Amino acid sequence: MPVPWFFLSLALGRNPVVLSLERVVGPQDTARCSPGLSCHLWDGDVLCLPGSLVSAPGPVLVPTGLQTELVLRCYKDTNCDLCVRVDIHLAVHGYWEEPEDEEEFGIAEDPAIEEPRNASLQAHVVLSFQAYPTARCVLLEVQVPAALVQPGQSVGSVVFECFEAALGAEVRIWSYTQPRYQKELNLTQQLPALPVLNVSAHGNDVHLVVDIPEDQRFGLSLYWNQVPGPAKPWWHRNLTGPQTITLNHTDLVPCLCIQVWRLEPDSVRTSICPFREDPRAHRNLWRAAQLQLLPPRAWRLDAPCSLPAEATLCWQAPDGGPCQPLVPPLPRENVTVNKALEFPLLKGHPNICVQVSTWEKQELQECLWADSLGPLKDDMLLVETRGPQDNRSLCALEPSGCTPLLSRASTRAARLGGPLLQDVQSGQCLQLWDGDLGALWACPMEKYIHRRWALVWMACLLLAAVLFLLLLLKKNHVKGWLRLLKEDVRAGAAARSRAALLLYSADDAGFERLVGALASALFQLPLRVAVDLWSRRELSAQGPLAWFHAQRRQTLQEGGVVVLLFSPGAVALCREWLQDATSAPGAHGPHDAFAASLSCLLPDFLQGRAPGRYVGAYFDRLLSPDAVPALFRSVPVFSLPSQLPEFLGTLQGPAAPHPWRLAERAEQVSRALQPALDSCFRAPGTGRGMGPEAEDRT
Repeated sequence: MPVPWFFLSLALGRNPVVLSLERVVGPQDTARCSPGLSCHLWDGDVLCLPGSLVSAPGPVLVPTGLQTELVLRCYKDTNCDLCVRVDIHLAVHGYWEEPEDEEEFGIAEDPAIEEPRNASLQAHVVLSFQAYPTARCVLLEVQVPAALVQPGQSVGSVVFECFEAALGAEVRIWSYTQPRYQKELNLTQQLPALPVLNVSAHGNDVHLVVDIPEDQRFGLSLYWNQVPGPAKPWWHRNLTGPQTITLNHTDLVPCLCIQVWRLEPDSVRTSICPFREDPRAHRNLWRAAQLQLLPPRAWRLDAPCSLPAEATLCWQAPDGGPCQPLVPPLPRENVTVNKALEFPLLKGHPNICVQVSTWEKQELQECLWADSLGPLKDDMLLVETRGPQDNRSLCALEPSGCTPLLSRASTRAARLGGPLLQDVQSGQCLQLWDGDLGALWACPMEKYIHRRWALVWMACLLLAAVLFLLLLLKKNHVKGWLRLLKEDVRAGAAARSRAALLLYSADDAGFERLVGALASALFQLPLRVAVDLWSRRELSAQGPLAWFHAQRRQTLQEGGVVVLLFSPGAVALCREWLQDATSAPGAHGPHDAFAASLSCLLPDFLQGRAPGRYVGAYFDRLLSPDAVPALFRSVPVFSLPSQLPEFLGTLQGPAAPHPWRLAERAEQVSRALQPALDSCFRAPGTGRGMGPEAEDRT
């Protein structure tokens, strides 16, 4: 739901004023009276019949004055109409008449006559309203307690809200009582022809709803009211009839103002700035503000509005600590936006920055010479203070404060106080500012840092010499260790350069998990392993045959090896291909790379090109050695995990490590395979084993 912010009306005419209109919610008319009175609004309108004047029988309640006020009657958050609120002032008119015989003969008063004199007064007040084409009459019942009945005295007022009216309409209001004891009161008022501006926020948008009569034309302008300087136009439009203008909340700034005027010669323009106290407008102003460098040594703060802030120079150390204010040469003073300000400096320095801040917190900081003079320097800033009789003192600006140079403090400036003082006297420091009260010096610290690093290098050289002597004393042990390290590096490099393509038949999920465990273990050796389990997306996109062709070509070109993992399903496929070479490989599933690869593998084995390029393997408890077809025994076929050392040595090629290292790696691979092997043979209904059933499947 939109949240209403405020409702404004701009009265345009000979004497323009700005009115703040109250918001009345709901379509029902209401009445309220001042304290001590009771009032009631009759339901519905009544006939407007004043009647003739009658004599008052005694004290009566009569209207004595009328006042009106413009309000907004809103049915929804953004649907409001102009409405006239009427305030009726009431007073007691007339007296009780004293009988002549009581005054002449002193006869006691009759209690029946005394009782009305102590009773409350009640009146029916009629309120009539006319504004073309509307005419209404309402009846208000008002009662005054006896304690307030004082002839000739005002007793309070009753407020009716409200009569709806159009912009620019002429309204006439009458008030009298029934029966009518005096001439009716009347009031004629010309409502201003004004647009009603309803501003509301909805999410990130701000809606400016302008309610203008259909037959009137106005100009509406949004501008930045900059102080000092002329107003800066931002947006302008001529309007006829109601309009809704949408602004982004990031466009709001405190000095954004609205100006409205009639589109006629020499019309008076009325302005209002509704966002001066809006928190979001102030945040947007700080985001829009920018500090800019103006050569040679000037700066300017650009912002659409004036900022309630102060500016000062500060010294930024390269360690990332807070920027320390420099009271001389630029004391804190209010910022003048969009105006060039000169630095009273003799020289520029990358560590000199400008801070713009409020009394609560720092808002902006820019080190203006960072682009022209390079990054921040590890210089020491010395502050020279000059007193009477040419007394001078120097202190170094540090995070803990300004440390006197010749002090006993445990800071870097105190330790280097004497050399820094000599640098100032010899002209090695850069003078940034010179004034009547003192001066600022920037002293380079590079030479002192070089001295410290020289000590560090000497310590490192000494440590290296000690290590060299220890190596000479332990020469034989060191040679053996270097030899083993060299072999490990060579073997690792060779293993990383060898690729292995695993081909298998996806008999079931348990066998696929076993193949995945073997591929992961080989990858840790490390070997560059390719297997369709890790390339299902490419396999689906390219197809099994195309994927196998690409992987086989890349593996063999890089000097790798293709590993055939035989299982009962793989043996059956091989025998099927050997008996009928026209069998369709696609019939074995979309991800079965083994079935798709047989058309390429068999020619290599039939023509004698397989040795050195292919290796076979099977798992001990899954297949017998003689179940592997004879055609594929032309290449080494290993039983896993019993022949793992030989299998790993063949995969790694000529650069295989020593047998004891191969045994260690084989033990690692065997441990990685064991859980998958146990799970594979425990699975119910697998039918795995070395018995007759396995032989039948082959």
